[in-house]
Amino acid sequence: MLIALIILVVIGLVVMSMYNKLVSLKNRVLEAWSGIDVQLKRRYDLIPNLVNTVKGYAAHESGTLEKVIQARNQAMAASSGGNINAQVQAENALAGTMKSLFALAENYPDLKANTSFLQLQGLLGEIEEHLQNARRYYNALVRDNNTAVESFPSNLIANNFGFGKFDFFEIENDAERSNPVVQF
Repeated sequence: MLIALIILVVIGLVVMSMYNKLVSLKNRVLEAWSGIDVQLKRRYDLIPNLVNTVKGYAAHESGTLEKVIQARNQAMAASSGGNINAQVQAENALAGTMKSLFALAENYPDLKANTSFLQLQGLLGEIEEHLQNARRYYNALVRDNNTAVESFPSNLIANNFGFGKFDFFEIENDAERSNPVVQF
């Protein structure tokens, strides 16, 4: 009888330990996402200023500018939905349209020399660097969480208590993964 009680207590402690580990990992992933969210909000605030600066030089390129603003609005809407995985996809789309904005700026030498544009571009570069660091941290925690959720025996606890996997914040476009070709 005493041995059975000791075995039950040990099993209970193991289950409790695994549950607490899963809770901790989930909360760390959510905290890491909030760090990304702060940087994304900074970027959202900066994009309209950048687009307005470019508008003065490239008024006839309104299609590109509208796509950037539309992608920004979709990303902001996804962020208010509370679904991290949907927001990751919307952010990847926004990053793609931002590249087209800077490609557009390359066609206008006067714009590239504009101090306001250069300051905004520098600030955006700084935000992107912070985002990159936050994404690395987030992805490391997602890896740890997903490993714990899928590994035996913690997967039994995860499945019974509703712990799930998170999506990595990664590039979805294969063209962006390839090495650029530089020709002189």
